[in-house]
This record gives sequence, structure tokens and C-alpha cells, in this order.
Amino acid sequence: MLQMHSRKGSTDVHEFEGMFIGLPAYFKVTSVIGHVFSVDFPAKYQDWSATDPIDLFQAPIQKTEANPKAHICRHLSQEAHGCSHLVLWLDCDREGENICFEVIQCTGFQANDARRKVHRARFSSVTGKDILKAMNCLVEPNKCEALAVDARQEIDLKVGVAFTRFQTGYFQGKYGDLDSRVISYGPCQTPTLGFCVQRYLQITTFKPEKFWALRPNIMVDGYELQLEWERHRLFDLDVALMFQKLVLQDRILEVTDMSEKQESKGRPPGLNTVNLLKRLKNSGFGKRSCILQVFGLAWFGLCICNFFSGILLPKHELNSTRFGSLARKRSLNISWGLMFKLLTIFNEA
Repeated sequence: MLQMHSRKGSTDVHEFEGMFIGLPAYFKVTSVIGHVFSVDFPAKYQDWSATDPIDLFQAPIQKTEANPKAHICRHLSQEAHGCSHLVLWLDCDREGENICFEVIQCTGFQANDARRKVHRARFSSVTGKDILKAMNCLVEPNKCEALAVDARQEIDLKVGVAFTRFQTGYFQGKYGDLDSRVISYGPCQTPTLGFCVQRYLQITTFKPEKFWALRPNIMVDGYELQLEWERHRLFDLDVALMFQKLVLQDRILEVTDMSEKQESKGRPPGLNTVNLLKRLKNSGFGKRSCILQVFGLAWFGLCICNFFSGILLPKHELNSTRFGSLARKRSLNISWGLMFKLLTIFNEA
């Protein structure tokens, strides 16, 4: 039976014995916390006043440990000591591929080293079946996808920092109520925000406009069918009336497409209190009246439950309870009257 031992590190390490590519092996499994490295500008480009934002596009960049306090790079280097195979189980996308090469860099493995081999596991889920399949079909990590992420990171850094510095300096002092200490620009977030603002302005400045449409009905085998106009609607009344006149005169239409679907009406669900209040409100009852109606129904339902369970309410509760009086009013309703009177008679007995 497989026995696993776990110990603490920068991230947990799980160790066990098993089979790898047909040979007995000792496994060590650990993890990272997202990207191991992040990109930034060298120290001489950190001074906003001494660097023109346009110069940042030609500036070099450097990679530093993303989370220095976690010591992930040192942790990976220590755990890889004495290992002859490295199997990478990062996410199967470009970001995951980039992290694969960050791990390779930390562990000291080389892609073309015959003594210490690097493998990449491709999987779509973490079920036992997919994990075993991925372990039996190991491939090489994709350097091109990792380089694509490096390019994206450099573009994000240079565009984001350059535009942030530019617009922060541009807007300083222009608007009294604007906190312009740092006006951040994100290459993805800011254009997305622009789409949101554009849509918001479309909604707030929208003015309803009247339109007209032809909706002819025809009889087919005794069933009335409503046809849909291919042009859907017109915003010009005179043109719409012209088409209506043509249809009424010719009484001939061309059907370009037919569709058929079956619908079934299910059993109505139970009416909860919220929906009941909505329906009462839509029926013209006031808010206070709606609440009294609901509690009156609840009280009357309690009477019915007590009646069928053999528990009878005392007579004074029927007479003195506020909701009892409301339910008593319901006894005037022809649908409930007989039941309520029976309940009253049984309670009085």
C-alpha cells in the first residue's frame, strides 16, 4: 500500500515511493504560488521626475522574485537537489507554460540534459484517470508559449507604467476634486472600463423611439398562426402604412421559413410568501393590507392543519386573536365558508 509522508516548507512537500517510466522511483511533490518571477524596470528608471515616460519603451527590464518572503526559488532549488527527473504539472495554458520554465530555472535543470530530464504533463482535469493518463503520456514543455508570455509581460509593464506616469502628470492640478497622486493605466482593464462607460452612456442617453411592425395572422388547419415580418420593424409610420396597404390589397404573402416547437405547461409550483405578496400587490392591495391578508391565510391554514391533526384551538383564540378575526372575515367567502364554520363548531364542542 502506498504510504505518503508530508513536511512543511515554503510550500508543503509530499514524498512517497512508486513507479516512474517502468522503474521504481522516489517521488517528491511540491508547488509554487503563481508566477515565481515578476518583471520590473532597473532602479535608475524608478524616478518619475528623472525619466521621460516615452523612454520606458526602450528601457531594459529585469526579472525578480515575485514573492521574496516565500522564498519559492530557494525552496525549489533545495528540493530538486539529487533528483534526476522533473515533471511539471502547471496549468495547461500559456501562463502555466511560462511558470514551467521559471521552475526549470530555479531547479537548475536543463532542457537538453540527458542525465536530468524535464517532462511536461498535459491534463484537462485532476481526476485519477486523467492524472494517470498524463503521467503515461509526458511531453516536453513548450518554449514558444513561454516566450509569448514573456512578451506579453514586457508589453503590459511598459505600456502600463508609461501611460500611468504620463496621465498622472497630465491631470495633476487640472481638477480640484480629482485625487491625482497616481492615476493608474492597465492595458487590459482601462480599455474594458472604456467599453463599460460607453455602454453606460448609451443607456443613460437613450431616448425611446416609436416603431411599427406588420403582424399578419393566417388560419392553417383551423389554427391561427401569427407570422413574423422579415424586416421586424420600421421607424417611419408612412412606410409602415404603405406596406400594410399592400398586404391588405394583395392578400398574398411569401413564407420564407417555418419553425415548429413543442411546449408543455408544467404543474404550478407552490406559492411562497414573497410571490403571494407580489400578486396581492399587483391585484391592488396596499402594503399593510397585503401583510394582513398573508397572515390571515397563514392563521386559517393553521386551523386546517390543527383540524386534520386532531388538535383543536381553544375558542378564545378564535375570538380574541387579531388574525382570527381576519380569518373569520374569510368565512364569508363561498370557497372557504363551510370549512371555517366546521372548524369553529368543532372548536366550540
